[in-house]
Amino acid sequence: MAAPLSWQQLEEQCDPCSEAELQQRRVEGPTNAQARLRLFGRSESEVRVTLYRDHHAWCPYCQKVWLWLEEKRIPYRVRKVTMFCYGEKERWFKQIVPSGMLPALELDGHLITESDLILQALEEAFGPLGEGMQDPDVFALRQLERRLFRAWCQWLCYSEGEGPQSAPAQQHFARMAFLVEEALEATAGPFFREHFGTADVIYVPYLERMNASLSYYKGYGLRTQHPAIDRWFAALEQRSTYLGTQSDIHTHAHDLPPQMGCCLASGSAEQQRVAHLIDQGPWPIDAIAHPAVVETRQSPPATAVHDALARMLRHRHRLLEVNPEGAARSAAAGLALDQALRCALTNLLRDPDLPLLAPPPGTAAGLRYWRDRISVPRDMSLHAARRMRSALEATAALAGDQQGPELPRQHRRDQNPQPFLQAA
Repeated sequence: MAAPLSWQQLEEQCDPCSEAELQQRRVEGPTNAQARLRLFGRSESEVRVTLYRDHHAWCPYCQKVWLWLEEKRIPYRVRKVTMFCYGEKERWFKQIVPSGMLPALELDGHLITESDLILQALEEAFGPLGEGMQDPDVFALRQLERRLFRAWCQWLCYSEGEGPQSAPAQQHFARMAFLVEEALEATAGPFFREHFGTADVIYVPYLERMNASLSYYKGYGLRTQHPAIDRWFAALEQRSTYLGTQSDIHTHAHDLPPQMGCCLASGSAEQQRVAHLIDQGPWPIDAIAHPAVVETRQSPPATAVHDALARMLRHRHRLLEVNPEGAARSAAAGLALDQALRCALTNLLRDPDLPLLAPPPGTAAGLRYWRDRISVPRDMSLHAARRMRSALEATAALAGDQQGPELPRQHRRDQNPQPFLQAA
Protein backbone atom coordinates (compact mmCIF):
# COMPACT_ATOMS: atom_id res chain seq x y z
CA MET A 1 0.00 0.00 0.00
CA ALA A 2 1.30 3.46 -0.92
CA ALA A 3 2.45 5.66 1.96
CA PRO A 4 1.50 9.32 2.39
CA LEU A 5 4.08 11.97 1.61
CA SER A 6 6.33 13.00 4.47
CA TRP A 7 6.14 16.53 5.84
CA GLN A 8 9.35 17.35 4.00
CA GLN A 9 7.96 15.99 0.72
CA LEU A 10 4.78 18.00 1.21
CA GLU A 11 6.82 21.13 1.86
CA GLU A 12 8.66 20.53 -1.40
CA GLN A 13 5.33 20.75 -3.26
CA CYS A 14 4.88 24.35 -2.16
CA ASP A 15 6.13 27.57 -3.68
CA PRO A 16 9.70 27.82 -2.31
CA CYS A 17 9.41 31.51 -1.43
CA SER A 18 11.09 32.88 1.67
CA GLU A 19 9.18 34.28 4.65
CA ALA A 20 10.24 37.77 3.56
CA GLU A 21 8.83 37.17 0.06
CA LEU A 22 5.58 35.86 1.55
CA GLN A 23 5.23 38.94 3.73
CA GLN A 24 5.89 41.19 0.73
CA ARG A 25 3.10 39.47 -1.20
CA ARG A 26 0.73 40.13 1.66
CA VAL A 27 1.74 43.79 1.77
CA GLU A 28 1.72 44.50 -1.97
CA GLY A 29 -0.15 41.60 -3.57
CA PRO A 30 -3.88 40.98 -3.99
CA THR A 31 -6.29 41.60 -1.12
CA ASN A 32 -5.78 38.95 1.56
CA ALA A 33 -6.93 38.21 5.09
CA GLN A 34 -3.44 37.59 6.46
CA ALA A 35 -1.92 41.05 5.83
CA ARG A 36 -0.97 43.31 8.74
CA LEU A 37 0.15 46.11 6.44
CA ARG A 38 -1.02 47.22 2.97
CA LEU A 39 0.95 49.78 0.98
CA PHE A 40 -0.16 49.66 -2.69
CA GLY A 41 3.29 50.73 -3.83
CA ARG A 42 3.57 53.59 -1.34
CA SER A 43 6.07 54.19 1.43
CA GLU A 44 5.26 52.96 4.95
CA SER A 45 5.91 56.52 6.14
CA GLU A 46 2.75 57.56 4.27
CA VAL A 47 0.44 55.31 6.29
CA ARG A 48 -2.20 57.41 8.06
CA VAL A 49 -4.74 54.68 8.80
CA THR A 50 -4.89 51.74 11.22
CA LEU A 51 -7.85 49.39 10.90
CA TYR A 52 -8.86 47.35 13.94
CA ARG A 53 -10.77 44.29 12.73
CA ASP A 54 -11.52 40.76 13.89
CA HIS A 55 -9.04 37.89 13.56
CA HIS A 56 -11.48 35.62 11.72
CA ALA A 57 -12.81 38.14 9.15
CA TRP A 58 -16.32 37.30 10.36
CA CYS A 59 -17.43 40.83 11.26
CA PRO A 60 -19.62 42.30 8.49
CA TYR A 61 -18.93 45.92 9.45
CA CYS A 62 -15.18 45.27 9.40
CA GLN A 63 -15.53 43.79 5.91
CA LYS A 64 -17.23 46.98 4.72
CA VAL A 65 -14.37 49.24 5.84
CA TRP A 66 -11.73 46.72 4.75
CA LEU A 67 -13.17 46.51 1.22
CA TRP A 68 -13.44 50.31 0.92
CA LEU A 69 -9.76 50.74 1.85
CA GLU A 70 -8.74 48.07 -0.66
CA GLU A 71 -10.81 49.58 -3.46
CA LYS A 72 -9.42 53.06 -2.79
CA ARG A 73 -5.89 51.64 -2.35
CA ILE A 74 -5.33 53.63 0.83
CA PRO A 75 -2.20 52.46 2.67
CA TYR A 76 -3.15 51.10 6.09
CA ARG A 77 -2.08 48.92 8.98
CA VAL A 78 -4.19 46.15 10.47
CA ARG A 79 -4.48 45.23 14.13
CA LYS A 80 -6.61 42.16 14.73
CA VAL A 81 -8.91 41.79 17.70
CA THR A 82 -10.84 38.86 19.19
CA MET A 83 -14.62 39.03 18.77
CA PHE A 84 -16.73 38.45 21.87
CA CYS A 85 -18.18 35.20 20.55
CA TYR A 86 -14.93 33.29 20.37
CA GLY A 87 -12.65 34.44 23.13
CA GLU A 88 -11.49 37.06 25.57
CA LYS A 89 -11.26 40.59 24.21
CA GLU A 90 -7.69 41.88 24.28
CA ARG A 91 -7.00 44.22 27.20
CA TRP A 92 -5.02 46.65 25.03
CA PHE A 93 -8.03 47.07 22.74
CA LYS A 94 -10.45 47.62 25.62
CA GLN A 95 -8.17 50.44 26.75
CA ILE A 96 -8.59 52.05 23.31
CA VAL A 97 -12.27 51.18 22.79
CA PRO A 98 -13.93 50.44 26.17
CA SER A 99 -17.02 48.95 24.51
CA GLY A 100 -14.80 46.49 22.63
CA MET A 101 -16.91 46.91 19.50
CA LEU A 102 -15.51 46.49 16.01
CA PRO A 103 -14.50 47.92 13.65
CA ALA A 104 -12.46 50.83 14.89
CA LEU A 105 -10.15 52.97 12.81
CA GLU A 106 -7.39 55.38 13.66
CA LEU A 107 -6.93 58.19 11.14
CA ASP A 108 -4.11 60.67 11.71
CA GLY A 109 -4.13 59.74 15.40
CA HIS A 110 -7.90 60.16 15.85
CA LEU A 111 -10.00 57.10 16.76
CA ILE A 112 -13.35 56.53 15.02
CA THR A 113 -15.90 53.77 15.64
CA GLU A 114 -19.13 52.78 13.83
CA SER A 115 -18.57 51.69 10.23
CA ASP A 116 -20.64 54.42 8.55
CA LEU A 117 -18.88 57.16 10.53
CA ILE A 118 -15.56 55.56 9.60
CA LEU A 119 -16.45 55.63 5.89
CA GLN A 120 -17.54 59.27 6.13
CA ALA A 121 -14.25 60.21 7.79
CA LEU A 122 -12.30 58.31 5.15
CA GLU A 123 -14.23 60.12 2.40
CA GLU A 124 -13.34 63.47 3.93
CA ALA A 125 -9.67 62.50 4.10
CA PHE A 126 -9.24 60.64 0.80
CA GLY A 127 -12.30 61.39 -1.33
CA PRO A 128 -15.33 59.18 -2.01
CA LEU A 129 -15.41 55.84 -3.79
CA GLY A 130 -17.67 56.90 -6.66
CA GLU A 131 -20.62 58.77 -5.20
CA GLY A 132 -20.21 59.42 -1.48
CA MET A 133 -22.18 58.31 1.56
CA GLN A 134 -24.35 61.45 1.58
CA ASP A 135 -25.09 61.48 -2.14
CA PRO A 136 -28.94 61.41 -2.37
CA ASP A 137 -29.04 58.26 -4.51
CA VAL A 138 -26.51 56.45 -2.32
CA PHE A 139 -28.32 57.59 0.83
CA ALA A 140 -31.58 56.13 -0.50
CA LEU A 141 -29.81 52.85 -1.28
CA ARG A 142 -28.37 52.79 2.24
CA GLN A 143 -31.87 53.11 3.66
CA LEU A 144 -33.08 50.26 1.43
CA GLU A 145 -30.21 48.09 2.63
CA ARG A 146 -31.34 48.60 6.23
CA ARG A 147 -34.91 47.65 5.31
CA LEU A 148 -33.62 44.47 3.67
CA PHE A 149 -31.47 43.77 6.74
CA ARG A 150 -34.47 44.05 9.08
CA ALA A 151 -36.56 41.76 6.87
CA TRP A 152 -33.75 39.19 6.85
CA CYS A 153 -33.40 39.30 10.65
CA GLN A 154 -37.13 38.84 11.09
CA TRP A 155 -37.20 35.74 8.91
CA LEU A 156 -33.88 34.20 10.00
CA CYS A 157 -34.04 34.84 13.74
CA TYR A 158 -37.74 34.99 14.62
CA SER A 159 -39.55 32.65 12.19
CA GLU A 160 -39.10 28.97 12.89
CA GLY A 161 -40.46 26.11 10.81
CA GLU A 162 -42.71 26.30 7.77
CA GLY A 163 -46.32 27.24 7.18
CA PRO A 164 -48.53 30.22 8.03
CA GLN A 165 -46.38 31.32 10.97
CA SER A 166 -43.28 31.91 8.81
CA ALA A 167 -44.77 32.72 5.37
CA PRO A 168 -45.29 36.46 6.07
CA ALA A 169 -41.65 36.91 7.06
CA GLN A 170 -40.46 35.08 3.94
CA GLN A 171 -42.79 37.09 1.71
CA HIS A 172 -41.67 40.37 3.27
CA PHE A 173 -38.02 39.49 2.72
CA ALA A 174 -38.74 38.56 -0.90
CA ARG A 175 -40.47 41.93 -1.44
CA MET A 176 -37.46 43.79 -0.06
CA ALA A 177 -35.11 41.71 -2.21
CA PHE A 178 -37.19 42.55 -5.30
CA LEU A 179 -36.83 46.25 -4.45
CA VAL A 180 -33.07 45.74 -4.33
CA GLU A 181 -33.29 44.07 -7.74
CA GLU A 182 -35.20 47.07 -9.10
CA ALA A 183 -32.44 49.35 -7.83
CA LEU A 184 -29.81 47.21 -9.56
CA GLU A 185 -31.79 47.09 -12.79
CA ALA A 186 -32.07 50.88 -12.85
CA THR A 187 -28.48 51.06 -14.08
CA ALA A 188 -27.06 49.63 -17.31
CA GLY A 189 -24.33 47.63 -15.56
CA PRO A 190 -24.41 45.04 -12.78
CA PHE A 191 -23.75 47.47 -9.92
CA PHE A 192 -25.99 49.85 -7.97
CA ARG A 193 -24.58 52.89 -9.75
CA GLU A 194 -22.93 53.26 -13.14
CA HIS A 195 -19.64 52.00 -11.70
CA PHE A 196 -18.71 50.03 -8.59
CA GLY A 197 -18.69 52.34 -5.60
CA THR A 198 -19.80 53.11 -2.07
CA ALA A 199 -23.30 51.73 -2.54
CA ASP A 200 -21.93 48.33 -3.50
CA VAL A 201 -19.54 48.30 -0.53
CA ILE A 202 -22.50 48.98 1.77
CA TYR A 203 -24.42 45.98 0.41
CA VAL A 204 -21.57 43.45 0.24
CA PRO A 205 -21.39 42.23 3.87
CA TYR A 206 -25.01 41.41 4.50
CA LEU A 207 -26.02 40.24 1.04
CA GLU A 208 -23.16 37.76 1.30
CA ARG A 209 -24.40 36.62 4.72
CA MET A 210 -28.03 36.53 3.57
CA ASN A 211 -27.13 34.28 0.67
CA ALA A 212 -25.32 31.88 3.01
CA SER A 213 -27.73 31.84 5.95
CA LEU A 214 -30.96 31.62 3.95
CA SER A 215 -29.51 28.74 1.96
CA TYR A 216 -28.48 26.82 5.07
CA TYR A 217 -31.37 27.62 7.42
CA LYS A 218 -34.28 28.16 5.03
CA GLY A 219 -33.37 26.30 1.82
CA TYR A 220 -33.88 29.60 -0.01
CA GLY A 221 -31.67 30.47 -2.96
CA LEU A 222 -31.15 34.22 -2.87
CA ARG A 223 -29.06 34.22 -6.04
CA THR A 224 -31.45 31.86 -7.85
CA GLN A 225 -34.62 33.69 -6.82
CA HIS A 226 -33.20 37.13 -7.61
CA PRO A 227 -31.20 37.14 -10.87
CA ALA A 228 -30.13 40.79 -10.64
CA ILE A 229 -28.55 40.08 -7.25
CA ASP A 230 -26.84 37.06 -8.77
CA ARG A 231 -25.43 39.21 -11.60
CA TRP A 232 -24.18 41.69 -9.00
CA PHE A 233 -22.39 38.90 -7.11
CA ALA A 234 -20.92 37.53 -10.34
CA ALA A 235 -19.54 40.98 -11.17
CA LEU A 236 -18.07 41.29 -7.66
CA GLU A 237 -16.34 37.95 -8.18
CA GLN A 238 -14.36 39.50 -11.02
CA ARG A 239 -12.74 41.91 -8.53
CA SER A 240 -9.65 40.75 -6.65
CA THR A 241 -10.53 43.14 -3.83
CA TYR A 242 -13.82 41.35 -3.18
CA LEU A 243 -12.32 37.86 -3.58
CA GLY A 244 -9.80 38.66 -0.85
CA THR A 245 -12.58 39.44 1.65
CA GLN A 246 -15.17 36.89 0.42
CA SER A 247 -16.31 34.11 2.74
CA ASP A 248 -18.21 30.93 1.89
CA ILE A 249 -21.57 29.49 2.87
CA HIS A 250 -20.20 26.97 5.38
CA THR A 251 -18.23 29.60 7.30
CA HIS A 252 -21.12 32.05 7.51
CA ALA A 253 -23.71 29.39 8.33
CA HIS A 254 -21.79 28.55 11.49
CA ASP A 255 -20.30 31.91 12.47
CA LEU A 256 -23.64 33.75 12.37
CA PRO A 257 -25.68 32.06 15.17
CA PRO A 258 -23.62 33.48 18.08
CA GLN A 259 -23.45 36.88 16.37
CA MET A 260 -27.19 37.02 15.60
CA GLY A 261 -28.38 35.41 18.83
CA CYS A 262 -29.81 32.47 16.90
CA CYS A 263 -30.62 31.31 13.37
CA LEU A 264 -33.85 29.32 13.05
CA ALA A 265 -34.12 26.52 10.49
CA SER A 266 -37.30 25.98 8.49
CA GLY A 267 -36.96 22.21 8.88
CA SER A 268 -38.26 21.49 5.38
CA ALA A 269 -36.92 18.48 3.51
CA GLU A 270 -35.08 20.75 1.05
CA GLN A 271 -33.57 22.84 3.84
CA GLN A 272 -32.30 19.73 5.59
CA ARG A 273 -30.84 18.35 2.35
CA VAL A 274 -29.10 21.66 1.64
CA ALA A 275 -27.71 21.98 5.18
CA HIS A 276 -26.38 18.42 5.03
CA LEU A 277 -24.65 19.10 1.71
CA ILE A 278 -23.10 22.33 3.01
CA ASP A 279 -21.79 20.47 6.06
CA GLN A 280 -20.86 17.12 4.54
CA GLY A 281 -20.23 17.83 0.85
CA PRO A 282 -19.41 16.89 -1.82
CA TRP A 283 -18.08 20.33 -2.75
CA PRO A 284 -18.78 22.24 -4.90
CA ILE A 285 -22.48 21.58 -4.52
CA ASP A 286 -24.33 21.19 -7.82
CA ALA A 287 -26.33 24.41 -8.12
CA ILE A 288 -28.54 22.95 -10.87
CA ALA A 289 -29.62 20.05 -8.69
CA HIS A 290 -29.75 22.29 -5.60
CA PRO A 291 -30.67 25.84 -6.71
CA ALA A 292 -30.75 27.03 -3.09
CA VAL A 293 -26.94 26.83 -3.08
CA VAL A 294 -25.19 29.27 -5.39
CA GLU A 295 -21.93 30.09 -3.67
CA THR A 296 -19.88 31.58 -6.48
CA ARG A 297 -19.87 31.95 -10.26
CA GLN A 298 -16.10 32.29 -10.39
CA SER A 299 -14.14 29.42 -11.95
CA PRO A 300 -11.65 27.83 -9.56
CA PRO A 301 -8.15 29.22 -10.04
CA ALA A 302 -5.32 26.84 -10.89
CA THR A 303 -3.62 27.76 -7.61
CA ALA A 304 -6.43 26.55 -5.30
CA VAL A 305 -4.85 23.21 -4.34
CA HIS A 306 -1.41 24.60 -3.61
CA ASP A 307 -2.87 27.57 -1.74
CA ALA A 308 -4.75 25.13 0.51
CA LEU A 309 -1.64 23.00 1.01
CA ALA A 310 0.54 26.00 1.91
CA ARG A 311 -1.91 27.28 4.51
CA MET A 312 -2.31 23.85 6.15
CA LEU A 313 1.45 23.32 6.26
CA ARG A 314 2.04 26.74 7.76
CA HIS A 315 -0.11 25.88 10.78
CA ARG A 316 0.22 22.10 10.93
CA HIS A 317 1.78 21.96 14.40
CA ARG A 318 -1.01 24.00 15.97
CA LEU A 319 -3.67 22.18 13.93
CA LEU A 320 -2.46 18.91 15.44
CA GLU A 321 -2.20 20.37 18.94
CA VAL A 322 -5.71 21.82 19.11
CA ASN A 323 -7.48 18.78 17.62
CA PRO A 324 -9.16 16.97 20.54
CA GLU A 325 -8.92 13.64 18.69
CA GLY A 326 -5.13 13.71 18.63
CA ALA A 327 -2.35 13.95 21.21
CA ALA A 328 -4.78 15.28 23.83
CA ARG A 329 -6.19 11.73 23.96
CA SER A 330 -2.92 9.80 23.80
CA ALA A 331 0.48 9.79 22.15
CA ALA A 332 -0.64 6.97 19.84
CA ALA A 333 -3.71 8.97 18.77
CA GLY A 334 -1.48 11.96 18.06
CA LEU A 335 0.81 9.91 15.81
CA ALA A 336 -2.19 8.41 14.00
CA LEU A 337 -3.72 11.82 13.41
CA ASP A 338 -0.40 13.16 12.12
CA GLN A 339 -0.39 10.37 9.54
CA ALA A 340 -4.06 10.97 8.75
CA LEU A 341 -3.39 14.64 7.98
CA ARG A 342 -0.49 13.68 5.73
CA CYS A 343 -2.83 11.24 3.95
CA ALA A 344 -5.39 14.02 3.41
CA LEU A 345 -2.76 16.42 2.07
CA THR A 346 -1.32 13.71 -0.18
CA ASN A 347 -4.83 12.99 -1.46
CA LEU A 348 -5.29 16.72 -2.08
CA LEU A 349 -2.34 16.60 -4.47
CA ARG A 350 -3.03 13.16 -5.91
CA ASP A 351 -4.15 12.49 -9.49
CA PRO A 352 -7.95 11.99 -9.29
CA ASP A 353 -7.63 8.77 -11.32
CA LEU A 354 -5.48 7.19 -8.61
CA PRO A 355 -7.02 5.55 -5.53
CA LEU A 356 -7.06 7.58 -2.34
CA LEU A 357 -4.73 6.80 0.53
CA ALA A 358 -6.56 5.48 3.58
CA PRO A 359 -5.75 7.04 6.97
CA PRO A 360 -5.18 5.00 10.14
CA PRO A 361 -8.31 3.54 11.75
CA GLY A 362 -9.99 5.77 14.30
CA THR A 363 -8.98 9.09 12.69
CA ALA A 364 -12.24 9.96 10.90
CA ALA A 365 -13.51 12.26 13.66
CA GLY A 366 -10.19 14.11 13.85
CA LEU A 367 -10.11 14.72 10.10
CA ARG A 368 -13.70 16.00 10.20
CA TYR A 369 -12.83 18.28 13.12
CA TRP A 370 -10.54 20.17 10.71
CA ARG A 371 -13.01 19.93 7.84
CA ASP A 372 -15.65 21.71 9.91
CA ARG A 373 -13.36 24.49 11.16
CA ILE A 374 -11.76 25.80 7.99
CA SER A 375 -12.64 29.49 8.05
CA VAL A 376 -12.87 31.54 4.83
CA PRO A 377 -11.13 33.92 4.19
CA ARG A 378 -9.14 33.74 7.45
CA ASP A 379 -7.47 30.44 6.53
CA MET A 380 -7.67 30.36 2.76
CA SER A 381 -9.80 31.40 -0.20
CA LEU A 382 -13.22 29.94 -0.99
CA HIS A 383 -11.90 27.66 -3.75
CA ALA A 384 -8.92 26.49 -1.71
CA ALA A 385 -11.28 25.69 1.17
CA ARG A 386 -13.51 23.64 -1.12
CA ARG A 387 -10.56 21.53 -2.20
CA MET A 388 -9.26 21.13 1.34
CA ARG A 389 -12.65 20.19 2.78
CA SER A 390 -13.13 17.68 -0.04
CA ALA A 391 -9.74 16.07 0.63
CA LEU A 392 -10.37 15.87 4.38
CA GLU A 393 -13.83 14.37 3.91
CA ALA A 394 -12.76 11.88 1.24
CA THR A 395 -9.89 10.73 3.45
CA ALA A 396 -12.08 10.55 6.57
CA ALA A 397 -14.68 8.47 4.72
CA LEU A 398 -12.08 5.71 4.31
CA ALA A 399 -11.73 5.53 8.11
CA GLY A 400 -15.41 5.55 9.06
CA ASP A 401 -18.45 7.75 9.55
CA GLN A 402 -17.49 9.21 12.94
CA GLN A 403 -18.00 12.96 13.09
CA GLY A 404 -16.00 15.50 15.05
CA PRO A 405 -17.50 17.50 17.94
CA GLU A 406 -20.62 19.41 16.93
CA LEU A 407 -20.01 23.06 16.18
CA PRO A 408 -21.28 25.24 19.04
CA ARG A 409 -24.13 27.68 18.40
CA GLN A 410 -23.96 29.93 21.46
CA HIS A 411 -20.31 30.84 20.93
CA ARG A 412 -17.33 29.88 18.76
CA ARG A 413 -14.62 29.42 21.33
CA ASP A 414 -13.57 26.34 19.39
CA GLN A 415 -12.10 28.96 17.01
CA ASN A 416 -10.16 30.84 19.69
CA PRO A 417 -7.16 32.33 17.86
CA GLN A 418 -4.81 32.39 20.85
CA PRO A 419 -2.92 29.12 20.18
CA PHE A 420 -2.13 30.30 16.66
CA LEU A 421 -1.19 33.80 17.79
CA GLN A 422 1.18 32.39 20.40
CA ALA A 423 2.82 30.26 17.71
CA ALA A 424 3.25 33.28 15.47
